[in-house]
Amino acid sequence: MLFIIAGWAASLQATPPLRLSVLYFIGSLLLTIYAFVIRDPIFTLLNALASALALANIARALKLRAEASQRPGVK
Repeated sequence: MLFIIAGWAASLQATPPLRLSVLYFIGSLLLTIYAFVIRDPIFTLLNALASALALANIARALKLRAEASQRPGVK
């Protein structure tokens, strides 16, 4: 569990590519649903947290993209 948290903390420093975050979110969401169906609370919690982290990374990537498009001279 500590390694998972450490990995998540490290991933917060740099924003991953948007496509990767979307793929990670979809996979984590599907695993959350599966874990809920098989009634595994730990697996459900971990994948729900992974989904939330991926959603936060999507928001950060979209924000960075919007900020970059508003800068003059940047494509």
